[in-house]
Amino acid sequence: MEETAPQKGTVTQRAIEQIKAMIAEGRLEPGQRLPTERDLAARLGISRSSMREAIRALTALGVLEARHGSGIYVTQLQAGDLLETFGVVADLSRGPRLVELLEIRRILESTATALAAARITPDQLGTVEKHLTAMNDTDDPEEILAHDLAFHREIALAAGNETLAAILEGLSSRTFRARVWRGYQEEGAFDRTRREHTAIHRALVTHDPEAARAAAAAHVGEVEEWLRSQLAP
Repeated sequence: MEETAPQKGTVTQRAIEQIKAMIAEGRLEPGQRLPTERDLAARLGISRSSMREAIRALTALGVLEARHGSGIYVTQLQAGDLLETFGVVADLSRGPRLVELLEIRRILESTATALAAARITPDQLGTVEKHLTAMNDTDDPEEILAHDLAFHREIALAAGNETLAAILEGLSSRTFRARVWRGYQEEGAFDRTRREHTAIHRALVTHDPEAARAAAAAHVGEVEEWLRSQLAP
């Protein structure tokens, strides 16, 4: 019986996995130039077209980057580059999927805020306070949204875990938050969310991880419950 040729997608996936293995094992380092497409295809025993597709896929994922006139390089493999697709998921998700994302964000953000309460520096605390004050001094939804994003971003950075901060950055999609803020504006809920931000800030000031965890969980939980109510029949 004649052997069935492997599907192209399978070959491309094998090429992706082999390149990833080369990086994981240190045979390709961050910032290093890849061998030519021809040489890499020959080394891995696959066609150049499958190698080209593998390189495109890894470039889209932030693992590789094309430098005009220079070739293909391994990126610095920063968490923010590798996890930026989280933002696409948050931007495009609808309905129950958004609730799932908020559940994840509630778990991770409460953990990050607890870590930040233990690790935040005076300068970082000052930046958080600056954004809180700005939120309290305006009724402009766009300004509130901008400072809300910056408030939570600074706290995530203060947690001291780059990967956790990158995941939260993706889950904190500006597009999604804009939808929430519009709903909050219609319901006159700005005062409530300001109180929630103030409770988070107070826990950071007193360096109380458990209070910070509870305040952050309550804050994201309110958004989660609001979204559930919007989806209810």
